[in-house]
Amino acid sequence: MTWAIEEKSYSQRRACGLIGLDPKTYRYASRRTDDVMIRARLKTLAGQRRRFGYRRLHILLRRDGVELNHKKLFRLYREERLTVRRRGGRKRALGTRAPMALPQGPNQRWSLDFVADQLVDGRRFRVLVIVDDFTRECLALVVDTSLSGQRVARELYALIALRGRPLMVVSDNGTELTSRAILQWQEDS
Repeated sequence: MTWAIEEKSYSQRRACGLIGLDPKTYRYASRRTDDVMIRARLKTLAGQRRRFGYRRLHILLRRDGVELNHKKLFRLYREERLTVRRRGGRKRALGTRAPMALPQGPNQRWSLDFVADQLVDGRRFRVLVIVDDFTRECLALVVDTSLSGQRVARELYALIALRGRPLMVVSDNGTELTSRAILQWQEDS
């Protein structure tokens, strides 16, 4: 625009028309202040409080007597690249896991798992499946609309009375298998 006006002696209106820009947009002069003092204070506060985000820094600035819109503060915060780095994720176990030993006879290892399905009318039901890993025999199928930890423990007690106690019981970490009843069953068995 400026080149067309100065070098080609076009009028401002004609130069804007050629480019497709509104003359008011060309003439607009920003009245925004530099905010040097606010930026400096924001940097020092962010340096002192590294884990503070812009909202908490806004509170600290207000305590210092700096009145500022939160949207403007967020813009300054981003322009100064003061964003808080995200913390790392959950620490995973290091090293290689040893494969689980295969059972050498019946009643050495039982596996517990839950299977879910839905009836035609929309009601959901769950099935507790208990399998002997050596013989691949299904020891129990417990079907109900709700299987609590107490119910699972009761079925395990009944199965142990029939078949004897296994050396090991394996399962995923389902919520039913972390209840107080299952922990009590584990201590008793």
